Amino acid sequence: MAILQTIKDPRDLRALDQERLPELAAEIRSFLVEKVSATGGHLGPNLGVVELSIALHRVFRSPADMIIWDTGHQSYVHKILTGRAADFDSLRQENGLSGYPSRSESDHDLVENSHASTALSYADGLAKAWQQRRILGEQHVVAVIGDGALTGGMAWEALNNIAAADRPLVIVVNDNARSYSPTIGGLAHHLSTLRTAPSYEKVMGWGKRVLHKTPLVGEPIYDALHGMKKGVKDVVAPQGMFEDLGLKYIGPIDGHNEAELEFALTRARDFAGPVIVHAITHKGHGYAPAENDEADRFHGVGVIDPDTGKPLTSAGPTWTQAFANEMVAIGGDRKDVVAITAAMLGPTGLDLFAQTYPDRIFDVGIAEQHAATSAAGMAYGGLHPVVALYATFLNRAFDQVLLDCALHKAGVTFVLDRAGVTGDDGASHNGVWDMSMLQVVPGLQIAAPRDEFTLKRALREAIQVDDAPTVVRFSKGALPAPIPALSHGEDIDVLAVHGAGEVLIVAVGAFAQLGLDVAEGLQAQGIGSQVIDPRWVKPISQEVIEQAARSSLVIVLEDGIRVGGVGAAIGQELRDADCDVPLRNFGTPLEFLNHAKRASILVETGLTSQAITREITELMAQKAGAESEESESGAIVD
Repeated sequence: MAILQTIKDPRDLRALDQERLPELAAEIRSFLVEKVSATGGHLGPNLGVVELSIALHRVFRSPADMIIWDTGHQSYVHKILTGRAADFDSLRQENGLSGYPSRSESDHDLVENSHASTALSYADGLAKAWQQRRILGEQHVVAVIGDGALTGGMAWEALNNIAAADRPLVIVVNDNARSYSPTIGGLAHHLSTLRTAPSYEKVMGWGKRVLHKTPLVGEPIYDALHGMKKGVKDVVAPQGMFEDLGLKYIGPIDGHNEAELEFALTRARDFAGPVIVHAITHKGHGYAPAENDEADRFHGVGVIDPDTGKPLTSAGPTWTQAFANEMVAIGGDRKDVVAITAAMLGPTGLDLFAQTYPDRIFDVGIAEQHAATSAAGMAYGGLHPVVALYATFLNRAFDQVLLDCALHKAGVTFVLDRAGVTGDDGASHNGVWDMSMLQVVPGLQIAAPRDEFTLKRALREAIQVDDAPTVVRFSKGALPAPIPALSHGEDIDVLAVHGAGEVLIVAVGAFAQLGLDVAEGLQAQGIGSQVIDPRWVKPISQEVIEQAARSSLVIVLEDGIRVGGVGAAIGQELRDADCDVPLRNFGTPLEFLNHAKRASILVETGLTSQAITREITELMAQKAGAESEESESGAIVD
């Protein structure tokens, strides 16, 4: 790593002779494979942007010039080149380097940007602010958008605004799905120079003004010349769509040719308006196991052998696999069931459904809003769509769930993978908002299964609902051991009863085992309890309220934000029933959680059996003391 060790800052990179850059790129790829294979992370996308990242930091002067990455998981090389290489052993570890850009880590990072299709809006706003402050042009705004982010509607909303303005802004399209061969060499240089040369723009502007003022023949002549110009350029470089929007276009450029990238980026930097630079890259480039991975080119990996790319540990059955298998079974039973994914066919487990029923799967790209409303349309057309998302990404489609699905009583099932605390990917990827956010949606129903059996049961029950949206949420990772019920109510499962059961523990979903552990801890302290799984946490079952009314204390354990969540809903139902039984809710706090292992976050937030048992024991002791004092004060003295 002789060259890489000398790069402490982008200025060191700019001081390197260009002939040494291929060697640096090779060192960076070796470094990425070594470090990411040890911690897990987004390997493939970063292997694909090595030369692009080098070129960006040689042409632009970060952080005075701001480079915004979309999606941010492709920023590892950017981190390396901005002085964070020494921290890569801590990548995605507690108190370590984030897997995304991070304002708290470096002045070179504007935003975390871990949800796709946002960079162009950030860039548009930043360019407007710098223009108002009269520093735009001295400082440059660059948005790097790729890895599917252009399939998101928000990106096109931003492009519409950017194209309508004349302020300088460089958009780099990292196209890692080759659609045509890159144009390189002398002709490409000539075209990019022609398109961005000030004299060319002046001539075109003069021609437009003069010919439009020329009676009769001016307009047709201008249209013919403009059509000829556009036609010639389209033959040489098929940029049509972007230039139709009014954006200057450079490319396509070989995204692994650093010199070509530098040339194109320099032309874009010096142009006095918005420019698209189209770079063709290959995800996983330079690492054979990634290049040979047909599924996703090692988009995201766990801990792997750096030589072979094989996982070092064998994973057991997962929640995602259980969902995938049940979806296939349901598909065989119900011909009206179809599935929708937002560019996450494999990660959500819908790839198995797609293989089995290829005509009943719809990938809408990174467009969760469209997915929800399109699903509503399918429901109105006589189908039952299942929309599978990571829980955190449902946040982006709240309005569509509320007003396009629930308002019109659409029978759509949303399946939320990675619900609750997920950990490694940090604040934006913890799926802790759904149960709070969705409580306010009229008619919507939410199931939180605790194991494989209840997941399959909940999914089939959800698909039976054809007059309201339903949600089935489950955790990330390995399935827990089966948790059988002692008995079944109409709407609840009773999981444990100890003693008189004066404490009612309502254990939601993945926290079922936590509830059982707490109950055993209370039993050791001489406190009786009953553990119930409400199965469906919206609406709150009357059976839960009846059980609560017979208890001395109600405890709610939920893997989500406790503000406005299941515990809050149960509390409201108890107040509406004029029941004043005390209730304590244990869930995640109303704050953004830093990246760390799930277990560590649960310890940090007090969501362990020891911490909860201790708090309940103290509450019961205080309650007993208060009752004793009340009894003594009310005693009759002779």
